[in-house]
Amino acid sequence: MVDMHSQSFFGKSSGLTIQSSSRNEPFIFLKCIKKKGDGIWEKPSKGEGKTIKCSLDEMVMISEVLHKRLENWSTYHNFNDTKTQISFKWENERKERLYINIGSYSKMLTFSQIEILKLLLNHMLSEKIEFATTSNFSEGRKGKQKVITGSLTKDTSEQGSKSPVPAVIENIEVSEKSSCQVEGAIKNETQKALLITFQNDRECWIPKSAVRSSYVSAQEKQQSFVIDTWLLEKNNLLL
Repeated sequence: MVDMHSQSFFGKSSGLTIQSSSRNEPFIFLKCIKKKGDGIWEKPSKGEGKTIKCSLDEMVMISEVLHKRLENWSTYHNFNDTKTQISFKWENERKERLYINIGSYSKMLTFSQIEILKLLLNHMLSEKIEFATTSNFSEGRKGKQKVITGSLTKDTSEQGSKSPVPAVIENIEVSEKSSCQVEGAIKNETQKALLITFQNDRECWIPKSAVRSSYVSAQEKQQSFVIDTWLLEKNNLLL
């Protein structure tokens, strides 16, 4: 069984990628890019484009729209005091084209693309409900670590027609998990590893397979990484 999934939908001027790094993580990433004025596509590795993280709850609501049980659904994410509006909406009553809006990015999906996204999302939901909602971590990885979670706050957004949808605020809480969040900057990069300078001024090569979050490849850019706890503990990188 494949543990990682990634599917891209490209048009003439915009692109959308749905990505799941692991079936053990209760979220997916939606990544948007568009073609710039000079005809060159934006590059996420340079910090361009827009990336959001969708929880299991949000995946379910998106699935409801894809299955045509909802006319539309929208919410917003609040990260570092920046609000990003997110919406999935059918073009008309025939429901043959779907418009996805994430902040200033917009992508229209045709019938075949909608079917692919629907099947993929159903598959990832089934996987994540089975593997990401159970406590199957080894006892050797115990302890309190910082992990990224999603908390809900009340807000008036669209679900179907006028139903309220909670906004998602990404925050950090203490829990027992197999990965934790640390701050650092990429100093060098190879095909399979990142040389990261951490806040304690220590440098360490981290296998990309142990990095559980998305990141910007730009060097010397301070950012957050979600990395396997056992690896951080082994190299004394936990503050």
